[in-house]
Amino acid sequence: LGRIALVACGTSWHAALVAKRWFEEIAGVPTEVDIASEFRYRNPIMGGDTLCIVISQSGETADTLEGLRRARASFVNALGFVNVEDSTIGRESDDAIPLLAGPEIGVASTKAYLAQLTNLYLFAVQLARAKHRLSETDAAGCIQGLRALPSALAACLERRDLAFDIAQRYASASNFIFLGRGYNVPTAMEAALKLKEISYIHATAYPAGEFKHGPIALIDPQTPTVALIPNDSTFSRMASNIEEIRARKGRIIAVTTDSAPNVEALSDSILRVPDIAEPLLPLLLIVPLQLFAYRIAVLRGCEVDMPRNLAKSVTVE
Repeated sequence: LGRIALVACGTSWHAALVAKRWFEEIAGVPTEVDIASEFRYRNPIMGGDTLCIVISQSGETADTLEGLRRARASFVNALGFVNVEDSTIGRESDDAIPLLAGPEIGVASTKAYLAQLTNLYLFAVQLARAKHRLSETDAAGCIQGLRALPSALAACLERRDLAFDIAQRYASASNFIFLGRGYNVPTAMEAALKLKEISYIHATAYPAGEFKHGPIALIDPQTPTVALIPNDSTFSRMASNIEEIRARKGRIIAVTTDSAPNVEALSDSILRVPDIAEPLLPLLLIVPLQLFAYRIAVLRGCEVDMPRNLAKSVTVE
């Protein structure tokens, strides 16, 4: 295996963006990520050493299915990550990995997103073992980190009242900005999507380092910024970004980990999650932001499970 091509849409695309880092950093495999609706039009160059991974909760997503068929027409092996095993993508892939998330009733994907990330992480670790990039001891350490997730997720849910209180303060805002660095960029994008999907508030996400190249002009006292600033390798640079926003009278909602220092001085509101290994942060940081979006939607009288104009499975191109 010399290369991986990840193809997905929406929330699954955000999971793919996280997986790209895992596949490259843990398994050492060069990885590209495509939005499925664009993949079929760009004439991708894929050789016999390429694995195409398609990700879909329903397994019926039309654009992702067409991407799968495009890959197979190029004689490239295709692996599906799907929550419905007997779906079209599950059947037409060379192999399929079931997400085992169980039925997800709401249109906006939440638990399926966590299941996608979990399975993609496990695949990256197993791939690294197969390529002899991880010793058995190191691989066991990766899995042990994953075993810490259930209690950490439970702690996030126990703190939901704080997320609800902060949502009450910001429910009348018309625009939100989400910022992150490293592993936290896809999380910022997914959090912005959740807010848009279920509360109908305009939200946009950026890599924090890119923010000063134009979008910082959006900052004003009426536009809250949700900044993902865990105690990881990006902490100091994120702190600098937050200072730039505060100097322009922007309001900051910080999403951080328990051990992160001096976050109170940087922010107007704080959501904390338990500490966890940096590669696993995307599985944890999204949870308080899902709760935040949920509560804002409820406060605004929106139908959380069935947002307007959306369907659970997008079966048209």
